[in-house]
Amino acid sequence: MAKEGASSLKRSKPNYIYSIIGVSLVLLIMGIMGWIFLNFERAGQVFKEDIKLQAFLRTANKDTIGQIQQYIAHQPYAKDVQYVNKESAKQIWNKDNNEDWAKILDANPLPESIDFFAKAAYVNRDSLNKISADIMKVYGNQITELKYPSDLVNNVNDKASKFGLAFLVVAVILCLIVMFSIDNTIRLAMFSNRFLIKTMQMVGATRGFITKPMDLKAVINGLISAGISIVLLFIMITWLENQVPQLKLIHDVTLNLILFGGMIVVGVGISVISTHRSVRKYLKMKLDDLY
Repeated sequence: MAKEGASSLKRSKPNYIYSIIGVSLVLLIMGIMGWIFLNFERAGQVFKEDIKLQAFLRTANKDTIGQIQQYIAHQPYAKDVQYVNKESAKQIWNKDNNEDWAKILDANPLPESIDFFAKAAYVNRDSLNKISADIMKVYGNQITELKYPSDLVNNVNDKASKFGLAFLVVAVILCLIVMFSIDNTIRLAMFSNRFLIKTMQMVGATRGFITKPMDLKAVINGLISAGISIVLLFIMITWLENQVPQLKLIHDVTLNLILFGGMIVVGVGISVISTHRSVRKYLKMKLDDLY
């Protein structure tokens, strides 16, 4: 019986390795989806806060312009408020259109403006209409209009809502698949230990004595699996940020730490639960049923 138990133990070692690799790959997939999901909102905020609003000026009085600029800057919705004179407006236009109109026009037809960006929470049609109405109410005599890309704002909010809902559904389904896959992987690994478990029970070992080392092994294997998947995910994120510099704008250390912590909890938690259930199952089975 002892030889049979030792033989079972030796056969179980490769399966632990396969189990660790399998769980690592599944956790990596979960981590990738989690990274996309956690950074989706952040990416949307960065995109929204890159939409420029322009208050075109009727007045040329520097004191009045300064007052308007200070008024907008002190509002809760505004960020990066700048005064753009005619020369600066010309340079911006030439840069955006990759040409210089000085070859065609002598005069500068562009108006002076106060350009600013709204915080993400305010980048929607209703809020921007209120912002426009507020500024025009206070400085309507000095401002001709407040302009922003309304079609872009509407499209961003509509598509973000639809994509966010669809991605949430996919993420939930994937999480269920991940948990089911990890559970099956652990149960298959424990299947090779069924004779060892039964042998220990037959020589008088208590359930607690049998399950404790198995659960501890599950914790260690879960940590190893999570560690491997976290390292791979970190390398992937770093590579993507180097390939796409815009991703660095949404880089959030806190969100990444939350994601890595979640991967550890899922990896260890499911490994322990699945292992414990499998051990209990084989302890309750008769010897003949194990074949």
